[in-house]
Amino acid sequence: MADSNVMCGLVVHPKYLDYDLGDRHPFSPLRIQMVTELLTELGHKLKFETPEVVPPEKLEIIHDPEYIEVVEKAGKGIEAENFEQYGLGTADNPVKTGMAESARYIAGGTLHGAKLLLEGKFNKVLQFGGGFHHARKNLAAGFCLYNDLALAIKEMTLHGWHVAYLDIDVHHGDGVQELFYDDDKVMTISLHESGEFLFPGTGWIYESGKGMGRSLKLNLPLEPFTEGDSYIFVLEKLLDEALSYFKPDALIVQAGADPHFSDPLADLMLTTNDFEKIYKIILQKTDAYAKGKVMFTFGGGYSLVATARIWSLLYLVLTGSGIPDKLPVAWKQKWEERLGIKISDSFHDPNPSYNPIPRKEEITNHNKDMLRRLLDMVTPDWL
Repeated sequence: MADSNVMCGLVVHPKYLDYDLGDRHPFSPLRIQMVTELLTELGHKLKFETPEVVPPEKLEIIHDPEYIEVVEKAGKGIEAENFEQYGLGTADNPVKTGMAESARYIAGGTLHGAKLLLEGKFNKVLQFGGGFHHARKNLAAGFCLYNDLALAIKEMTLHGWHVAYLDIDVHHGDGVQELFYDDDKVMTISLHESGEFLFPGTGWIYESGKGMGRSLKLNLPLEPFTEGDSYIFVLEKLLDEALSYFKPDALIVQAGADPHFSDPLADLMLTTNDFEKIYKIILQKTDAYAKGKVMFTFGGGYSLVATARIWSLLYLVLTGSGIPDKLPVAWKQKWEERLGIKISDSFHDPNPSYNPIPRKEEITNHNKDMLRRLLDMVTPDWL
């Protein structure tokens, strides 16, 4: 098979696998291994860019120095009385030796991806990790220590670029939104399951920015059990309206796989076929409104087999590769044995993938109404 990733920069470092929060923690480094092995078994020659680690002081452009100091101590096994003040030592963000260094390697990968776009080396970049969108200025949250996305976006705005950030993770991208809430060079767009039902409990349409950033922070909270057709309708409409106004120099996408119907931590109902359509729509909008420049990062995704297939699908769409009908036998057998589960032969989800949703029309109408209310609120400021 030809090397099909020549027009797409791929970023990864072996240290990403050290971001391990425990065997029973849902945020598993196995996902990266599963994706790379699946693509390799499919015959793809993955040529990666290897990023450098971000030094702690470089993170001060995003995080408080005191917070960084505590995280670095925790990563070295040095106990501190004020861990909980910074969101550490919780079930979501347990203290693990080596976590700080591996988080800085991951941040280095997303930063490296931003530089590849800035330098014009690639127009499309896929970062095989990162997406730590919940990390805030002085708080670890939602499995996230350092906000790699914000670091990359900040690098781009310091070079004079306007950046649109799109978050399709099932959870609201609260950390990125907060860090750029008053910034007129950054538009944030987050589609997520409503905070009424799901962590972090934020992401309402009225969270639209302040000061120079007013009406540039866009949130679309979706009803639980939203299906692909409803999701795709509101996504496409919102991207057309928002990006045609903002006209960014690049698009940064947090591509969490947890809107999948099988994800154990949330209740949206997307299938792999829906994700394929979503990725293609994002690329179309990138070409139309963002000068053809986009970086995708990984993010959430807690059904390991679904997540591996979804992120492999992202690579295949980005590189213009064909989508296989079947999973490679060797990959399937290895991960069935490793995970102790049965894996379907098919690459895509079956159709139908789940039982009919009883409130489909009501959910669809609710999402359309939420989109209308959001656009009615922000577009007067765009005129």
